[in-house]
Amino acid sequence: MYYIIVFVLLLLAELFYFKIADRFNIIDKPNERSSHTRITLRGGGVVFYFGVLIYFLSTGFPYPWFTLGLTLISVISFVDDVRPASRHIRLLFHFTALALMFYEWGLFSLSWWTLIVALILCTAIINAYNFMDGINGITGGYSFVVLGALGYINSAMVPFVDTDLIIASIAAVCVFNGFNFRKKAKCFAGDVGSVSIAFIVLFLIGRLIIATGDFSYIVLLAVYGTDTVLTVIHRLMLHENISLPHRKHLYQIMANELKIPHLVVSSVYMLVQVIVIIGFLVLKEYGYWYLLIVLLLLSAVYVGFMRRYFKLNKQTK
Repeated sequence: MYYIIVFVLLLLAELFYFKIADRFNIIDKPNERSSHTRITLRGGGVVFYFGVLIYFLSTGFPYPWFTLGLTLISVISFVDDVRPASRHIRLLFHFTALALMFYEWGLFSLSWWTLIVALILCTAIINAYNFMDGINGITGGYSFVVLGALGYINSAMVPFVDTDLIIASIAAVCVFNGFNFRKKAKCFAGDVGSVSIAFIVLFLIGRLIIATGDFSYIVLLAVYGTDTVLTVIHRLMLHENISLPHRKHLYQIMANELKIPHLVVSSVYMLVQVIVIIGFLVLKEYGYWYLLIVLLLLSAVYVGFMRRYFKLNKQTK
């Protein structure tokens, strides 16, 4: 009954947000770099934050520093969705949010260089998640797969976090998918959605790695990670400014140049990540070797795809 109530509250919160977004014209207009052609409400991913907030308020205020960090990073991301915020202000909010999460993890007892490495890695993961939000269904669908895997690991293998936090996050993703995982999306996640769900997933994976001392669990983000890292490298090879928006991710070429339906592309990313996770769980004793082989295979697929189809990208002309 608790989970049903949480789901209903999140659904009502999302519908209420749609009225606000419509009233204040919080929309996403297509441009030359967009993968969509219709004006659509932006910021529907705010429901991810609401999922954690409802969990926090209804279960005795657990993980307060993480929740405060999520609040800060969600607020600045939502502001950026409504009206572009200063880069320096965004960085201040992001670094403060990450510092709060590090405190929740207990990292401040470690050496200063460990914190620097963690800050760089976590910032990269959050930005990667944000970069990958470009077509219907990909953020919500991929997050559902990762959260589902974390829920299974938490309940059947290694308890590392309160199960209700994962379930509340999955409920929020399901609500969002109901409006985004469709041919004509009712809303897009916006920065508030992609950044907040990245922060949530990062917190959970971080807890898992700290509990086990096993960094091979980063395989849970292998598909996103490979696409993002290799796309950045590719753009650097093309002498592009990697901070500018673009349409050169593998999934973007599938959707834009090859005209593969968005939901098919998103489903492919989900399916590949599911296969990777199942293989990892079956071959857990070879975790690091498995991670290396998966990254090499995904990289080979990426390079082969780009060699064949990148010439179709309109931005290369």
